[in-house]
Amino acid sequence: MRNVFRSSLIAVWLGAALFFSAVVAPAAFGVLRQFNVSNANEIAGAIVSRALTVINLSGFSVSIVALAVTLWRRPVRRRAGFFLQLLSLGVLTISTAAGQWLVTARMRALRAGLTTTIDQLNVDDARRQLFSNLHHYSVVLLSVAMIAAIIALVLFGVRTQGQRDSAIDRTPK
Repeated sequence: MRNVFRSSLIAVWLGAALFFSAVVAPAAFGVLRQFNVSNANEIAGAIVSRALTVINLSGFSVSIVALAVTLWRRPVRRRAGFFLQLLSLGVLTISTAAGQWLVTARMRALRAGLTTTIDQLNVDDARRQLFSNLHHYSVVLLSVAMIAAIIALVLFGVRTQGQRDSAIDRTPK
């Protein structure tokens, strides 16, 4: 039951993160650019930032709950699998936290300190380059978090299969 709960939490978050990355972010920019809105990127960026906040905070929350459930009843056997589960959940926790409270916070502060939009800055402007670097880090952190979630799901599945196999082995024949 514990694996089903953890797997469900992680799977729902992973689906939301994938949907955000593959659909929401590109659609926000594409639709607004299609209507030739003068500040399309700024508006789309605001939409994407708000959605990313939900993704990061929910990923952080889900991973904390999954870590707590994992630590609640440590298995006596299969220690390597247990530690790999903790590691993948830890990476998910740290990636979403860093994405939200380090990278996204710096991007917001950078935007707030500008008198113009990012797009209106020269390509060689240090602030635009910093924003571009921060965006890159944000993408990398979310990608790492999604990979960690996939690994956690696989490990939960392997553990569940191992539990089923050992239960079958113990049944009288």
